[in-house]
Amino acid sequence: MDALLPRPRAELAPGAVHLPDWLDFDAQRELVAACRGWSGYHHTRLPNGGVMSVKSVCLGWHWYAYGYSRTTGEGTPVLPFPGWLGDLGRRALADAYGEPADGYAPDIALVNFYDAVAKMGLHQDKDERSLDPVVSLSLGDTCVFRFGNTQTRGRPYTDVELHSGDLFVFGGPSRLAYHGVPKTLPGTADPALGLTGRLNITLRVSGL
Repeated sequence: MDALLPRPRAELAPGAVHLPDWLDFDAQRELVAACRGWSGYHHTRLPNGGVMSVKSVCLGWHWYAYGYSRTTGEGTPVLPFPGWLGDLGRRALADAYGEPADGYAPDIALVNFYDAVAKMGLHQDKDERSLDPVVSLSLGDTCVFRFGNTQTRGRPYTDVELHSGDLFVFGGPSRLAYHGVPKTLPGTADPALGLTGRLNITLRVSGL
């Protein structure tokens, strides 16, 4: 029954906005196809020797722990950031904040794939020189998204379910909030989407 009820727009904190079902199903399928066309998904190794459980690919700039490069870990050029993705980011930001976002110019996309056991620890997106908002798009399985405060990985934080097609934007006072994904909910994606697992696309402005 809950699936039949519309999920309202929610502002979790100043500048942190959740827009459920922002992408229609056709747009979701197009994004899944685009994600499949980007090669080079890998598990990022952290300085402490750990390996991230998500598999990632980057567009525009390659993220490594903790910085950006124009080449991948294998020394090959990073995939280009497509103009249509920037247009999507501007539309997303305008819808989230209710004001024009013509000046928003993302040049980084981080694409993370979550299988049934992957998760993401609480962290800040602070490797960019720009503090322009982060635009996050969810595809496939639902996840539990934990959105915290700007001071600590501990409480207070809010857990919200992000479904396929959902948009989440955080900027302004919430730009450096800790956030993560403690778990996904395997098998919750629409089978017609053709995706087993979860894809998350985050758009950022490098300032580089």
